[in-house]
Amino acid sequence: MRIRFISSLISVAVAAAAVAALVTLSTSRTQGQTASGTGASARPARIGGKPNFSGIWQANNEAYWDLEAHEARPAAVVQKGIYPYDYTRVAAPPVVALGAAGGVPGSLGVVQDDGRIPYTIDALKIRNENVEHWIDRDPEIKCYLPGIPRAMYMPYPFAITQSTNKIHLAYEISNSARTIHLDKVESPPADTWMGHSVGRWEGDTLVVDVTNFNDKTWFDRAGNFHSDALHVVERFSLLTPDVIQYDATMTDPTVFTRPWRIAMPLYRRMERNIQLIEYQCIEFAEEFLYGNLRRTPIVTHWESDTFSFDVKRKVPPGDKFYEWFRK
Repeated sequence: MRIRFISSLISVAVAAAAVAALVTLSTSRTQGQTASGTGASARPARIGGKPNFSGIWQANNEAYWDLEAHEARPAAVVQKGIYPYDYTRVAAPPVVALGAAGGVPGSLGVVQDDGRIPYTIDALKIRNENVEHWIDRDPEIKCYLPGIPRAMYMPYPFAITQSTNKIHLAYEISNSARTIHLDKVESPPADTWMGHSVGRWEGDTLVVDVTNFNDKTWFDRAGNFHSDALHVVERFSLLTPDVIQYDATMTDPTVFTRPWRIAMPLYRRMERNIQLIEYQCIEFAEEFLYGNLRRTPIVTHWESDTFSFDVKRKVPPGDKFYEWFRK
């Protein structure tokens, strides 16, 4: 009898240990999935009956440099080379020391239909001037807010947090953010860098109207720009739980002859410990923005084993000084 009793205890202990092991394994898997944001308990498939876009996402393409199809270039700012052809242009002095690190990779582009942005004749001249004066004009260099849709495909992650009546997007660059309102709200009292986003559902596709822009943002590093009449219509659709199909249609009769559209996938960041890290780039732009106002300049000379640079800053005369900050 005693032997049977001991055997029974051993059987119970073994069974309990097996159950405990299964519970521990299940818990550890769930915790691992929760940490990485891949588990069902961490990420409900739907919220209020609609697809759940919550998570941290990032584009993986070359739209950051230029939305249109383009060949590889030696730098974002170039000058005439030995021969008078565009393809023989070389990196300009401010970026020549960067070598290949300052180059622009080629791309098939993300502009749909004919692949070209339909500028008016006058607006195309401004775009071409922007290319030549990229260092002075690109708002990104000054760490200004990126605007929409540019914030969606810059090489930094962004987080989507979704509820039933609001969807919040937080971007790593310059702590910029916006809220997509799925309920009725008033328009902002003034135009803004990131626009005013009002969303609605068309089936399982999130459609967002973005208006109330100022005219201070660009679409990319290639000088593509807009006016304060810009109207962006975005469409978010889940291709898989970890891939969003993102489309944006731009309308701006002041700058473009017709509406035009970009399209690209956005990918969920799958690292276990992924999170947004502050990138307060304004601290890194202070010398660029205000260094020419110092009584005694700090950055005046730099040299390496192969280069020597003398830096001479200048202040644009009169109102041009304030206009430079506005661009």
